[in-house]
Amino acid sequence: MDPMTTGILIGLGIGLVVGAVLGFVYANGQAGPIGGAAKLRALAAKAKQDPGFLAKLDGILAGAELKPVEPPKPPKPSGAPLRMLVLLQAEARLVDFLMEEIGGASDAQIGQAVREIHRKARAALQRHAVIEPVLGGNEGDAATVPKGFDPSAVRVVGNVTGEPPFSGAINHPGWRVKELKLAPPPEGTDEFVLQPAEVQVA
Repeated sequence: MDPMTTGILIGLGIGLVVGAVLGFVYANGQAGPIGGAAKLRALAAKAKQDPGFLAKLDGILAGAELKPVEPPKPPKPSGAPLRMLVLLQAEARLVDFLMEEIGGASDAQIGQAVREIHRKARAALQRHAVIEPVLGGNEGDAATVPKGFDPSAVRVVGNVTGEPPFSGAINHPGWRVKELKLAPPPEGTDEFVLQPAEVQVA
């Protein structure tokens, strides 16, 4: 290979290395415009004078290009909202009942099961949460929804026109949790397990 061609190839190689390093420095914000340019000039000069240094830079850049970029794993959602469901399963077997296929059961069988589950679930709910109606009154009672009401607490339905206050009848008084008495689970517990599997060892 003639000296001119060799010089051109070396120049192209140095230019590619310098360009890649410039992009790396810019992307990571490791130096300001003046400091970054000075470092790049120093790198280019060293690469031009030291073929071994140039080869090392080529290897580093080649390794960076070949290294696969793994996407970050999505964070696992909190299991805190499931704590009440865990209690209702533990104390009333509510999840067992809801997950069971009852299409073939008689009304008498379902009624007997529901009565027992209702008693235990109600007791568990009252023990671990203080729940109160959103609106005072019963279904069918007259009610007035004032201006500035909380739409997450009161939903106005029917022939709704104009601005509040609205007058109507209560379809449902709503429920609000005033106090929640749930202890956090032991450290390391998987809160997405509603009930552990059980294995009987003979």
